[in-house]
Amino acid sequence: MRIPRRIGVRWPVLLAMSVLVAVPACSRTDPSPPPESRTGNPERGAELIQQYGCGSCHTIPGINRANGLVGPPLTRFGARSYIAGELPNNADNLRRWISNPQAVEPGTAMPALGVDPIDAQDIAAYLYTLD
Repeated sequence: MRIPRRIGVRWPVLLAMSVLVAVPACSRTDPSPPPESRTGNPERGAELIQQYGCGSCHTIPGINRANGLVGPPLTRFGARSYIAGELPNNADNLRRWISNPQAVEPGTAMPALGVDPIDAQDIAAYLYTLD
């Protein structure tokens, strides 16, 4: 049995259209990049990053000798959507993560360094300059 030509032409078009509709439906929409932290002192944050030794585990632009390879590089941190692959990247979540990462993700390799809330706010302010 022979298929009429016009049906044979429609089939590829319908298939292509269904793929175009299905592919975007499968993608996940990431949250928008975090707003710049409106609180905190980024200059003090840079000093605190050195004081707490964050660069021994992370590569952090603008911080002298911050070229660690244990944790992820913090390059372009201000443009990222998530913190530790779990939390939406915003100032409150970042301060929480810096102050007590074990409370956010038990067993994470990021140690609890005893960073107080004001220091965490300043460190976050610096990290949000990295976009």
